[in-house]
Amino acid sequence: MTSRMERFLTFSAEVTAYSRFELRGTGLADAYLATVEEVVGRQVLDEVLDRYDAAVASAENGASLSDRLRRDLFSDPRLGPIARNIVKMWYLGVWYELPRAWTDAYGALPKNVTFTVSAAAYTEGLLWPAIGANPPGAKAPGYGSWAQPPRIPVVR
Repeated sequence: MTSRMERFLTFSAEVTAYSRFELRGTGLADAYLATVEEVVGRQVLDEVLDRYDAAVASAENGASLSDRLRRDLFSDPRLGPIARNIVKMWYLGVWYELPRAWTDAYGALPKNVTFTVSAAAYTEGLLWPAIGANPPGAKAPGYGSWAQPPRIPVVR
């Protein structure tokens, strides 16, 4: 049986467009998994991961994985906001409070508030390599490097 961490990393790699290796390299995989488990609970996280697995299985039968994810996970009123929060967390290092409509429909969660996951989450966010820049005030990019706009790397 595949561990929850392995499933979380596989899902996260697909939805962030970063490899499992790159995600592990942030040093935040454990903190991010723990954050999701603490805020929404293991059962709900497992439902997100199960829905992802079902989309992968459908895609293996000829359907587009991105279409399946968009339709079956990201558009789901209950699981979609959680899946989107996981993506945002990897890029920005922040868990965003689930929308009011979500809590009205599914109930308030005690730890569902907006917060930065850890001090390292800001500096290791996927946003920075995605735009080809360093986080201001956190990693020394070199003298004068902010004089020019960041160059967004070409994805191949």
